[in-house]
Amino acid sequence: MFYLILLLLLLGLIFGPQWWATYTFRRYSKPRSDIPGSGAELARHLLKRMQITAVGVEQTDKGDHYDPLSRTVRLSAVNFDTHSLTAIAVAAHEVGHAIQHHREERLLTTRTHLITLAHWAQKMGAMLMFAIPLVTLITRLPHSGLLFFVLGFASMGLATLVHLLTLPVEWDASFNKALPLLQDGRYIAPEDERAVRRILRAAALTYVAASLASLLNLARWLAFLRR
Repeated sequence: MFYLILLLLLLGLIFGPQWWATYTFRRYSKPRSDIPGSGAELARHLLKRMQITAVGVEQTDKGDHYDPLSRTVRLSAVNFDTHSLTAIAVAAHEVGHAIQHHREERLLTTRTHLITLAHWAQKMGAMLMFAIPLVTLITRLPHSGLLFFVLGFASMGLATLVHLLTLPVEWDASFNKALPLLQDGRYIAPEDERAVRRILRAAALTYVAASLASLLNLARWLAFLRR
């Protein structure tokens, strides 16, 4: 019974934030006639208002994000076209990242470098994990397999750490950039501000949710290698 409760708590820790973020986005994604613009229209308007002319706005099927390499705010189809609280809040959040980039804020620059590093480290970690049985068989040295395991585990764990370190960047984009823009421009009604804060909080925690979910991959590797 104890182990079952522990397992449920662990699953709640891993999937809870992701579930809550998804639930929050869906809760406020209903189109509303009193919202004059879609997420894409608001993003373009805010960029123009902030005089950031080098950043474009595109639709994507890979999730809402800001791409600092191509200087593009990318919104999912539903947020790109829909007139909803979720659409405008998420659009403002991604514009917040564009503002960070435009101002050359160190936090975003550091995060961009770390995410690139984590991407390659995660790939390298998977390759090292796959190589463990082969290396152990060829060298006939158990210690070589252990070394590859430690290196692979550390490489894959780096991605989790990086996502956790991005929280200050995401929080700044939501509450120091997006929310003041929405409030000052009166793009949201006072009665909607509480809901918008929830959406912006969910947007800020998206990467943290992904990092916690990535812990499951490490657990799968551990289970696989114990066979």
